[in-house]
Amino acid sequence: MPDPRGEVIRPAFAGWPTLNASMRNAVSGLTDDDLARTAGPGRWPLWAVIGHLACQRVFWLCDFAGEPGAESTPFTNATWSCPGDEDLDNELNAEQLVAALDSTFAIVDRVLDGWTIDSLADVIDRSDWDAHWVHSRAFVIDRVHSHDLWHAAEANEILTRLGSPRIDPWT
Repeated sequence: MPDPRGEVIRPAFAGWPTLNASMRNAVSGLTDDDLARTAGPGRWPLWAVIGHLACQRVFWLCDFAGEPGAESTPFTNATWSCPGDEDLDNELNAEQLVAALDSTFAIVDRVLDGWTIDSLADVIDRSDWDAHWVHSRAFVIDRVHSHDLWHAAEANEILTRLGSPRIDPWT
């Protein structure tokens, strides 16, 4: 049996492109009013949920892990300014959200084909930011994937209230 350690990690995340496509399809036809809806009091509007999700891909994969591609996204300053976290003023429309999902998923795609099982053990040390910023590549990719799923579920709360098709990670 071949040693899988040098294999790329894409097979472990085979459903991620489907999840991204479903998110893209779910938001592409929404109006600005739809995107302004929240799941409840004190929660972010849908545009911020999806924008934040996309921006955090850039933060973790580019700013933290050092992967290229941030400049090809709307989030060239992801460390300091992401929708939701730091920015609830600059609303994103459906077209902008689709572009954000597409451009940030291009980074995810490159990582899925570039990182190997062996490389998941590599430690990224950004302790110059803070002592808590030391993580393995395994932590980073798991964090980004889990984060996408978390906010897809949050977006589904809003999409359900709108009577719109929900994000389906499996089809």
